[in-house]
Amino acid sequence: MSCLIYIINGPNLNLLGQREPEIYGKKTLQDIEQNCLKKAEENNVKIKFFQSNAEHDLIDWIHASREEAAGIIINPAAFSHTSIAILDALTLFEGPIIEVHISNIHKRETFRHHSYVSQKATAVIAGFGIDGYTVAIRRMAELCV
Repeated sequence: MSCLIYIINGPNLNLLGQREPEIYGKKTLQDIEQNCLKKAEENNVKIKFFQSNAEHDLIDWIHASREEAAGIIINPAAFSHTSIAILDALTLFEGPIIEVHISNIHKRETFRHHSYVSQKATAVIAGFGIDGYTVAIRRMAELCV
C-alpha cells in the first residue's frame, strides 16, 4: 500500500440511514466505510475511518494525521459551518484535504452555504451522495504519488 488516508466524519453521521433519508439516503455510515475500504483496496491505498459527534475528537484526529497520513478526506457535517477550530487544525496539515458532503450544501438552507473547511480544502465534493467518498478516495490516491 502506497499511502494512508484519514477519513474523518463529523456529528450525526452515525445516524445515516435513519436521519432524513430523503436528504442523506438510506445507507449507513458502516455502508460508507465498507465502500471506502473496497475503493481503497482498488486504488492501492490504506484508510483509517473515524466518526465522532465531538469537535475535539475531530481535531485530535487531524493532529494525529500530521504524523502518518498522506491526505485527509473530511465530512465535517455541521462543523463545516461553525468550526474555526477545525479549520485551524487543518491548516497545520501539509497534505491534500478533500471535503465531502453527501448533500449539495449550496441547495440547502443559507447557513449551510458557507464552510470554514473549504478555505483549506484542496477540493470539495458535494451532492454526490455517499459516492462522494469513493470519488474522493480515487482522487486522493492520485495525489498520493
